[in-house]
Amino acid sequence: NREWARVQLIKNGKKIAAFVPNDGCLNYIEENDEVLIAGFGRKGHAVGDIPGVRFKVVKVSGVSLLALFKEKKEKPRS
Repeated sequence: NREWARVQLIKNGKKIAAFVPNDGCLNYIEENDEVLIAGFGRKGHAVGDIPGVRFKVVKVSGVSLLALFKEKKEKPRS
């Protein structure tokens, strides 16, 4: 079961689906958090068993998801 988030782009307001890597990382993302997304694998195509998802989440409110996942950093409380 792959986790993904609905993301609204700041530059044009479009809504896209972005994959959330690592187990349980969706718990670090709250509604209205600012996230950094990156392309995901096949240059604009969906990847593997996640249909229609072409981006992945890299950072949440300026902190990398991997650092949160490995508990190296805390998410800033705004």
